[in-house]
Amino acid sequence: MGTDGRDRPKLTAKGARTRARIVDAAARLIHERGVASTTLDDVRAAAEVSGSQLYHYFADKDELVQAVIDHQADTILGNQRQADLGSIEGLTGWRDMVITQAKSTEARGGCPLGSLGGQLAEADPEARALIAAGFDQWSATIGDGLRTLHTAGHLASEIDPDDLAVTLLAVLQGGLLLAQIHRDPRALETALDTLIALASSGPAAAPRGRNPARTEPSTPH
Repeated sequence: MGTDGRDRPKLTAKGARTRARIVDAAARLIHERGVASTTLDDVRAAAEVSGSQLYHYFADKDELVQAVIDHQADTILGNQRQADLGSIEGLTGWRDMVITQAKSTEARGGCPLGSLGGQLAEADPEARALIAAGFDQWSATIGDGLRTLHTAGHLASEIDPDDLAVTLLAVLQGGLLLAQIHRDPRALETALDTLIALASSGPAAAPRGRNPARTEPSTPH
């Protein structure tokens, strides 16, 4: 998204790899522990760099966190662009990927971008703006695919694809938060399936793995 060249000279190939290693390590630690519980010494040790190397690329922790925001947003956007939301198969495939990933980790850490928003939005205006830009780009990328789906007649005619993209992203964030809290992705699965079914113009995008003719009583837990 764009903090790489902030008042710094162009990096050599080796320098770019070292910087990327630092950002990767910081992103992993912050996602596991949170921003406040991740120190520069933690990052230095995880990235296997010296203190002077770390400060060569990042003046302070705020600048490193901003690079992590860019990294997480770019990773999400890259993955989202690979998902073909312009087809029913692609939409259900994306849904399956999200659920599978949440199950594999028990949704620990939540959304890599959304969790950063929860930690930084009130305390760091510059970080909040970067996160907001990441979400805007994410929503726009989802909307690109949904417009194709809408044109093909697979969404209800009254649905606005851009509005649906915002709604889908909001449902995803809320579902991931509930999954993180409960350590169970069922709420995420239910939310995504319900929205997809409501937005669909026909049975092709109905919730997966559910038999509409059969309802089962809920089990208290």
